[in-house]
Amino acid sequence: MKRYARGLALTAGLALVAALSPASPGAAAATRYEAESATVSQGVVEANHLNYSGTGFVNGDNVAGSYTEWTVNAANAGPATLTIRYSNGTTTGRPADIAVNGTVIAAASAFGSTTNWDTWANKTVTATLTAGTNKVRVTATTANGPANLDYLDVDSTATATDYQAENAVLSQAAVATNHTGYTGTGFVDYTNVSGSYVEWTVNAAAAGSQTLTFRYANGTTVDRPMDIAVNGTVVAAGASFPATANWDTWTTKAVTASLVAGTNTIRATATTANGGPNVDLLSVTGGGGGGDTQAPTVPGNLRSTGVTSSSVSLAWDASTDNVGVTGYDVYRGGALATTVTGTTATVGGLAAATAYTFTVKAHDAAGNSSAASNSVTATTSGSTGGPAVPFGSHLFAYAAGMLKPSGSQSTLDQAVVTLYTKWKANFVKQNCGNGWYETISPDADHPYVAEGQGYGMVITATMAGADANAKTIFDGMVKYVLAHPSVNNGDLLAAEQDTSCTSVNGSDSATDGDMDVAYALLLADKQWGSAGTYNYKQLAIKRINAIKASEINPTTNLLKLGDWSSCCDALYYTTRPSDHMIDHMRAFRVATGDSAWDTIRSAHQTLITNLQAQYAPSTGLLPDFVITTNTTPKPPTGEVLEGPNDGKYYWNSCRTPWRLGADAVTSGNSASLTSARKLNTWIKSKTGGNPASIVDGYSLSGANLDSGNDACFYAPFAVAAMTDSGSQAWLDALWNHMVTRSFGSTEYYNMSVQLQVMIVVSGNYWVP
Repeated sequence: MKRYARGLALTAGLALVAALSPASPGAAAATRYEAESATVSQGVVEANHLNYSGTGFVNGDNVAGSYTEWTVNAANAGPATLTIRYSNGTTTGRPADIAVNGTVIAAASAFGSTTNWDTWANKTVTATLTAGTNKVRVTATTANGPANLDYLDVDSTATATDYQAENAVLSQAAVATNHTGYTGTGFVDYTNVSGSYVEWTVNAAAAGSQTLTFRYANGTTVDRPMDIAVNGTVVAAGASFPATANWDTWTTKAVTASLVAGTNTIRATATTANGGPNVDLLSVTGGGGGGDTQAPTVPGNLRSTGVTSSSVSLAWDASTDNVGVTGYDVYRGGALATTVTGTTATVGGLAAATAYTFTVKAHDAAGNSSAASNSVTATTSGSTGGPAVPFGSHLFAYAAGMLKPSGSQSTLDQAVVTLYTKWKANFVKQNCGNGWYETISPDADHPYVAEGQGYGMVITATMAGADANAKTIFDGMVKYVLAHPSVNNGDLLAAEQDTSCTSVNGSDSATDGDMDVAYALLLADKQWGSAGTYNYKQLAIKRINAIKASEINPTTNLLKLGDWSSCCDALYYTTRPSDHMIDHMRAFRVATGDSAWDTIRSAHQTLITNLQAQYAPSTGLLPDFVITTNTTPKPPTGEVLEGPNDGKYYWNSCRTPWRLGADAVTSGNSASLTSARKLNTWIKSKTGGNPASIVDGYSLSGANLDSGNDACFYAPFAVAAMTDSGSQAWLDALWNHMVTRSFGSTEYYNMSVQLQVMIVVSGNYWVP
């Protein structure tokens, strides 16, 4: 067996093309514009915190003047409610000017602390839009820069009018300014007595249902309920105003009520001796969701899905609503911890070795909230510095409809841990001192190859949590990689080392190894952060930039074989499909904010689709190498680099069902799904559903090349099987074939491929 050793910082003012994505079903009146699709100046698109929507969020630079600008379309001229979802994990406000079509409508608007970067809040303002195209810009006004921005929701069907609490009638209450994050000139601090109140005078153009939204803060640990009355009639008795973690954290409470045409009085009266919460303003929205007063059903089966020393991850079953559920409020004890739109959340900022109790409520667009779910108590781990995504936590759901093997999740996870323990004992070594950890490859052409270092780093970062020593090992692997730079580009890895760990055979790079090393560094940044011995994020971006500069063909946008290939040598227009890690390219795009990675990813997916259609229409099999990519991409007819089977499905492309399938199951991308399903349909039919009948290599038309049944050939098809709803029995057969397989101590390639396949198939794979 012969295998060749294989293998962007966003500048100020980078403009990303604005793209519209639909709002969630429950918010029928609002149109959502994701921040990552807006125009960004002095900022980057990232995904290194939890609970954002879409594919990421915007992290503005720490300078005044950095901004995010959305292009918003309005069918008609008129007022609209703009809701900006943001996160501010610092302890100080990050004010920003909000401008519409060049005119500031909210100067130095407060974007207060949300206690941590995984918690999100909403900032709502009312603006007048013109018919057609509008520009909405959020610009930082201080040297701290802006808050992280997730999306802009635009609701032009319901007009909100804000009534500041400091301008209302007060009884046993006072105007104060001693906390941050309020709007207007202050907020109202209730006296700690029952009966204290704030009363607003509100004008309604016409009689009808309205949504009354109270912006408040409750820095205690207990609820401060209030009666909400309209024109002297209580419409919400003992309405809950739960804790908000501290007095600088603000949230909203919505109540639906009927107003009369003309003048109305709205009073919020404390009902306990604790008094009311601090109240910032009352926002009155016309329409109130069309008079909807029906609350969503209670979220079901709240459960803990994982813990670290500082966080608890939760999941629950979705609620239903007569109009639509728009979000879920997650409570830690009596305090609102976070609000999310999906059915999972991670609550951070917790103390180690501490028990916390959580509940969840659903809400709809009209402000109706469900009753609380069942409570669940989870205890954070005792050690600090643990991984953010511990193995077995399953924090990242796969695309809808993906299969997993039958059996309990714990059984699947344990099978992976068992194989990992054997793999680690066989191949993770410290043979060369220097504090290095290296992955040894006894059955490759050199004892240490870039492919192996990439595999080792991805596996180790993913298995953190199951392996308490993962971070130490990973840092030793990073140290090894940094000590072995390519001679052509020092931010890439030399492809091969001898038994003394000295780079040999030209000391140049191999693309697949570099792709995995960069990806692993992004995993590490997510797992442990980048404030330790190594700045993983910075190292990852350097490596991603180096891949783009030295391992991407600028003419075809396709991966080259390594940085040693230059224009226009014999292999300059040759690429290797097993290097085409589509999910890695997605992660590189998010990490760098460089839209070139969209172009690069698209070029690879187009090539894969065309190769399957033209050269393997009945099998979907891909060749080990593809030549003449600048003119007519095609499989070679004989040896191009490694042997006479270079144009066939052999020891390189045997990995493609895993690589293509990994993107399909995590992204749900239609091109990846189609490619993976084509492979799955053919191999299931070819073998009659018996994994033992998969052999070591095929022609692209499906003829057997060898008679072996190596893991690197049968295991990858399990990932492709996950994409087909009719392949449960086939997937189970492949899984059972994997878990009953025993390996020799030198089977680095087979064992490394199968372990990574099992990580994906068991539901433990995630894209940083």
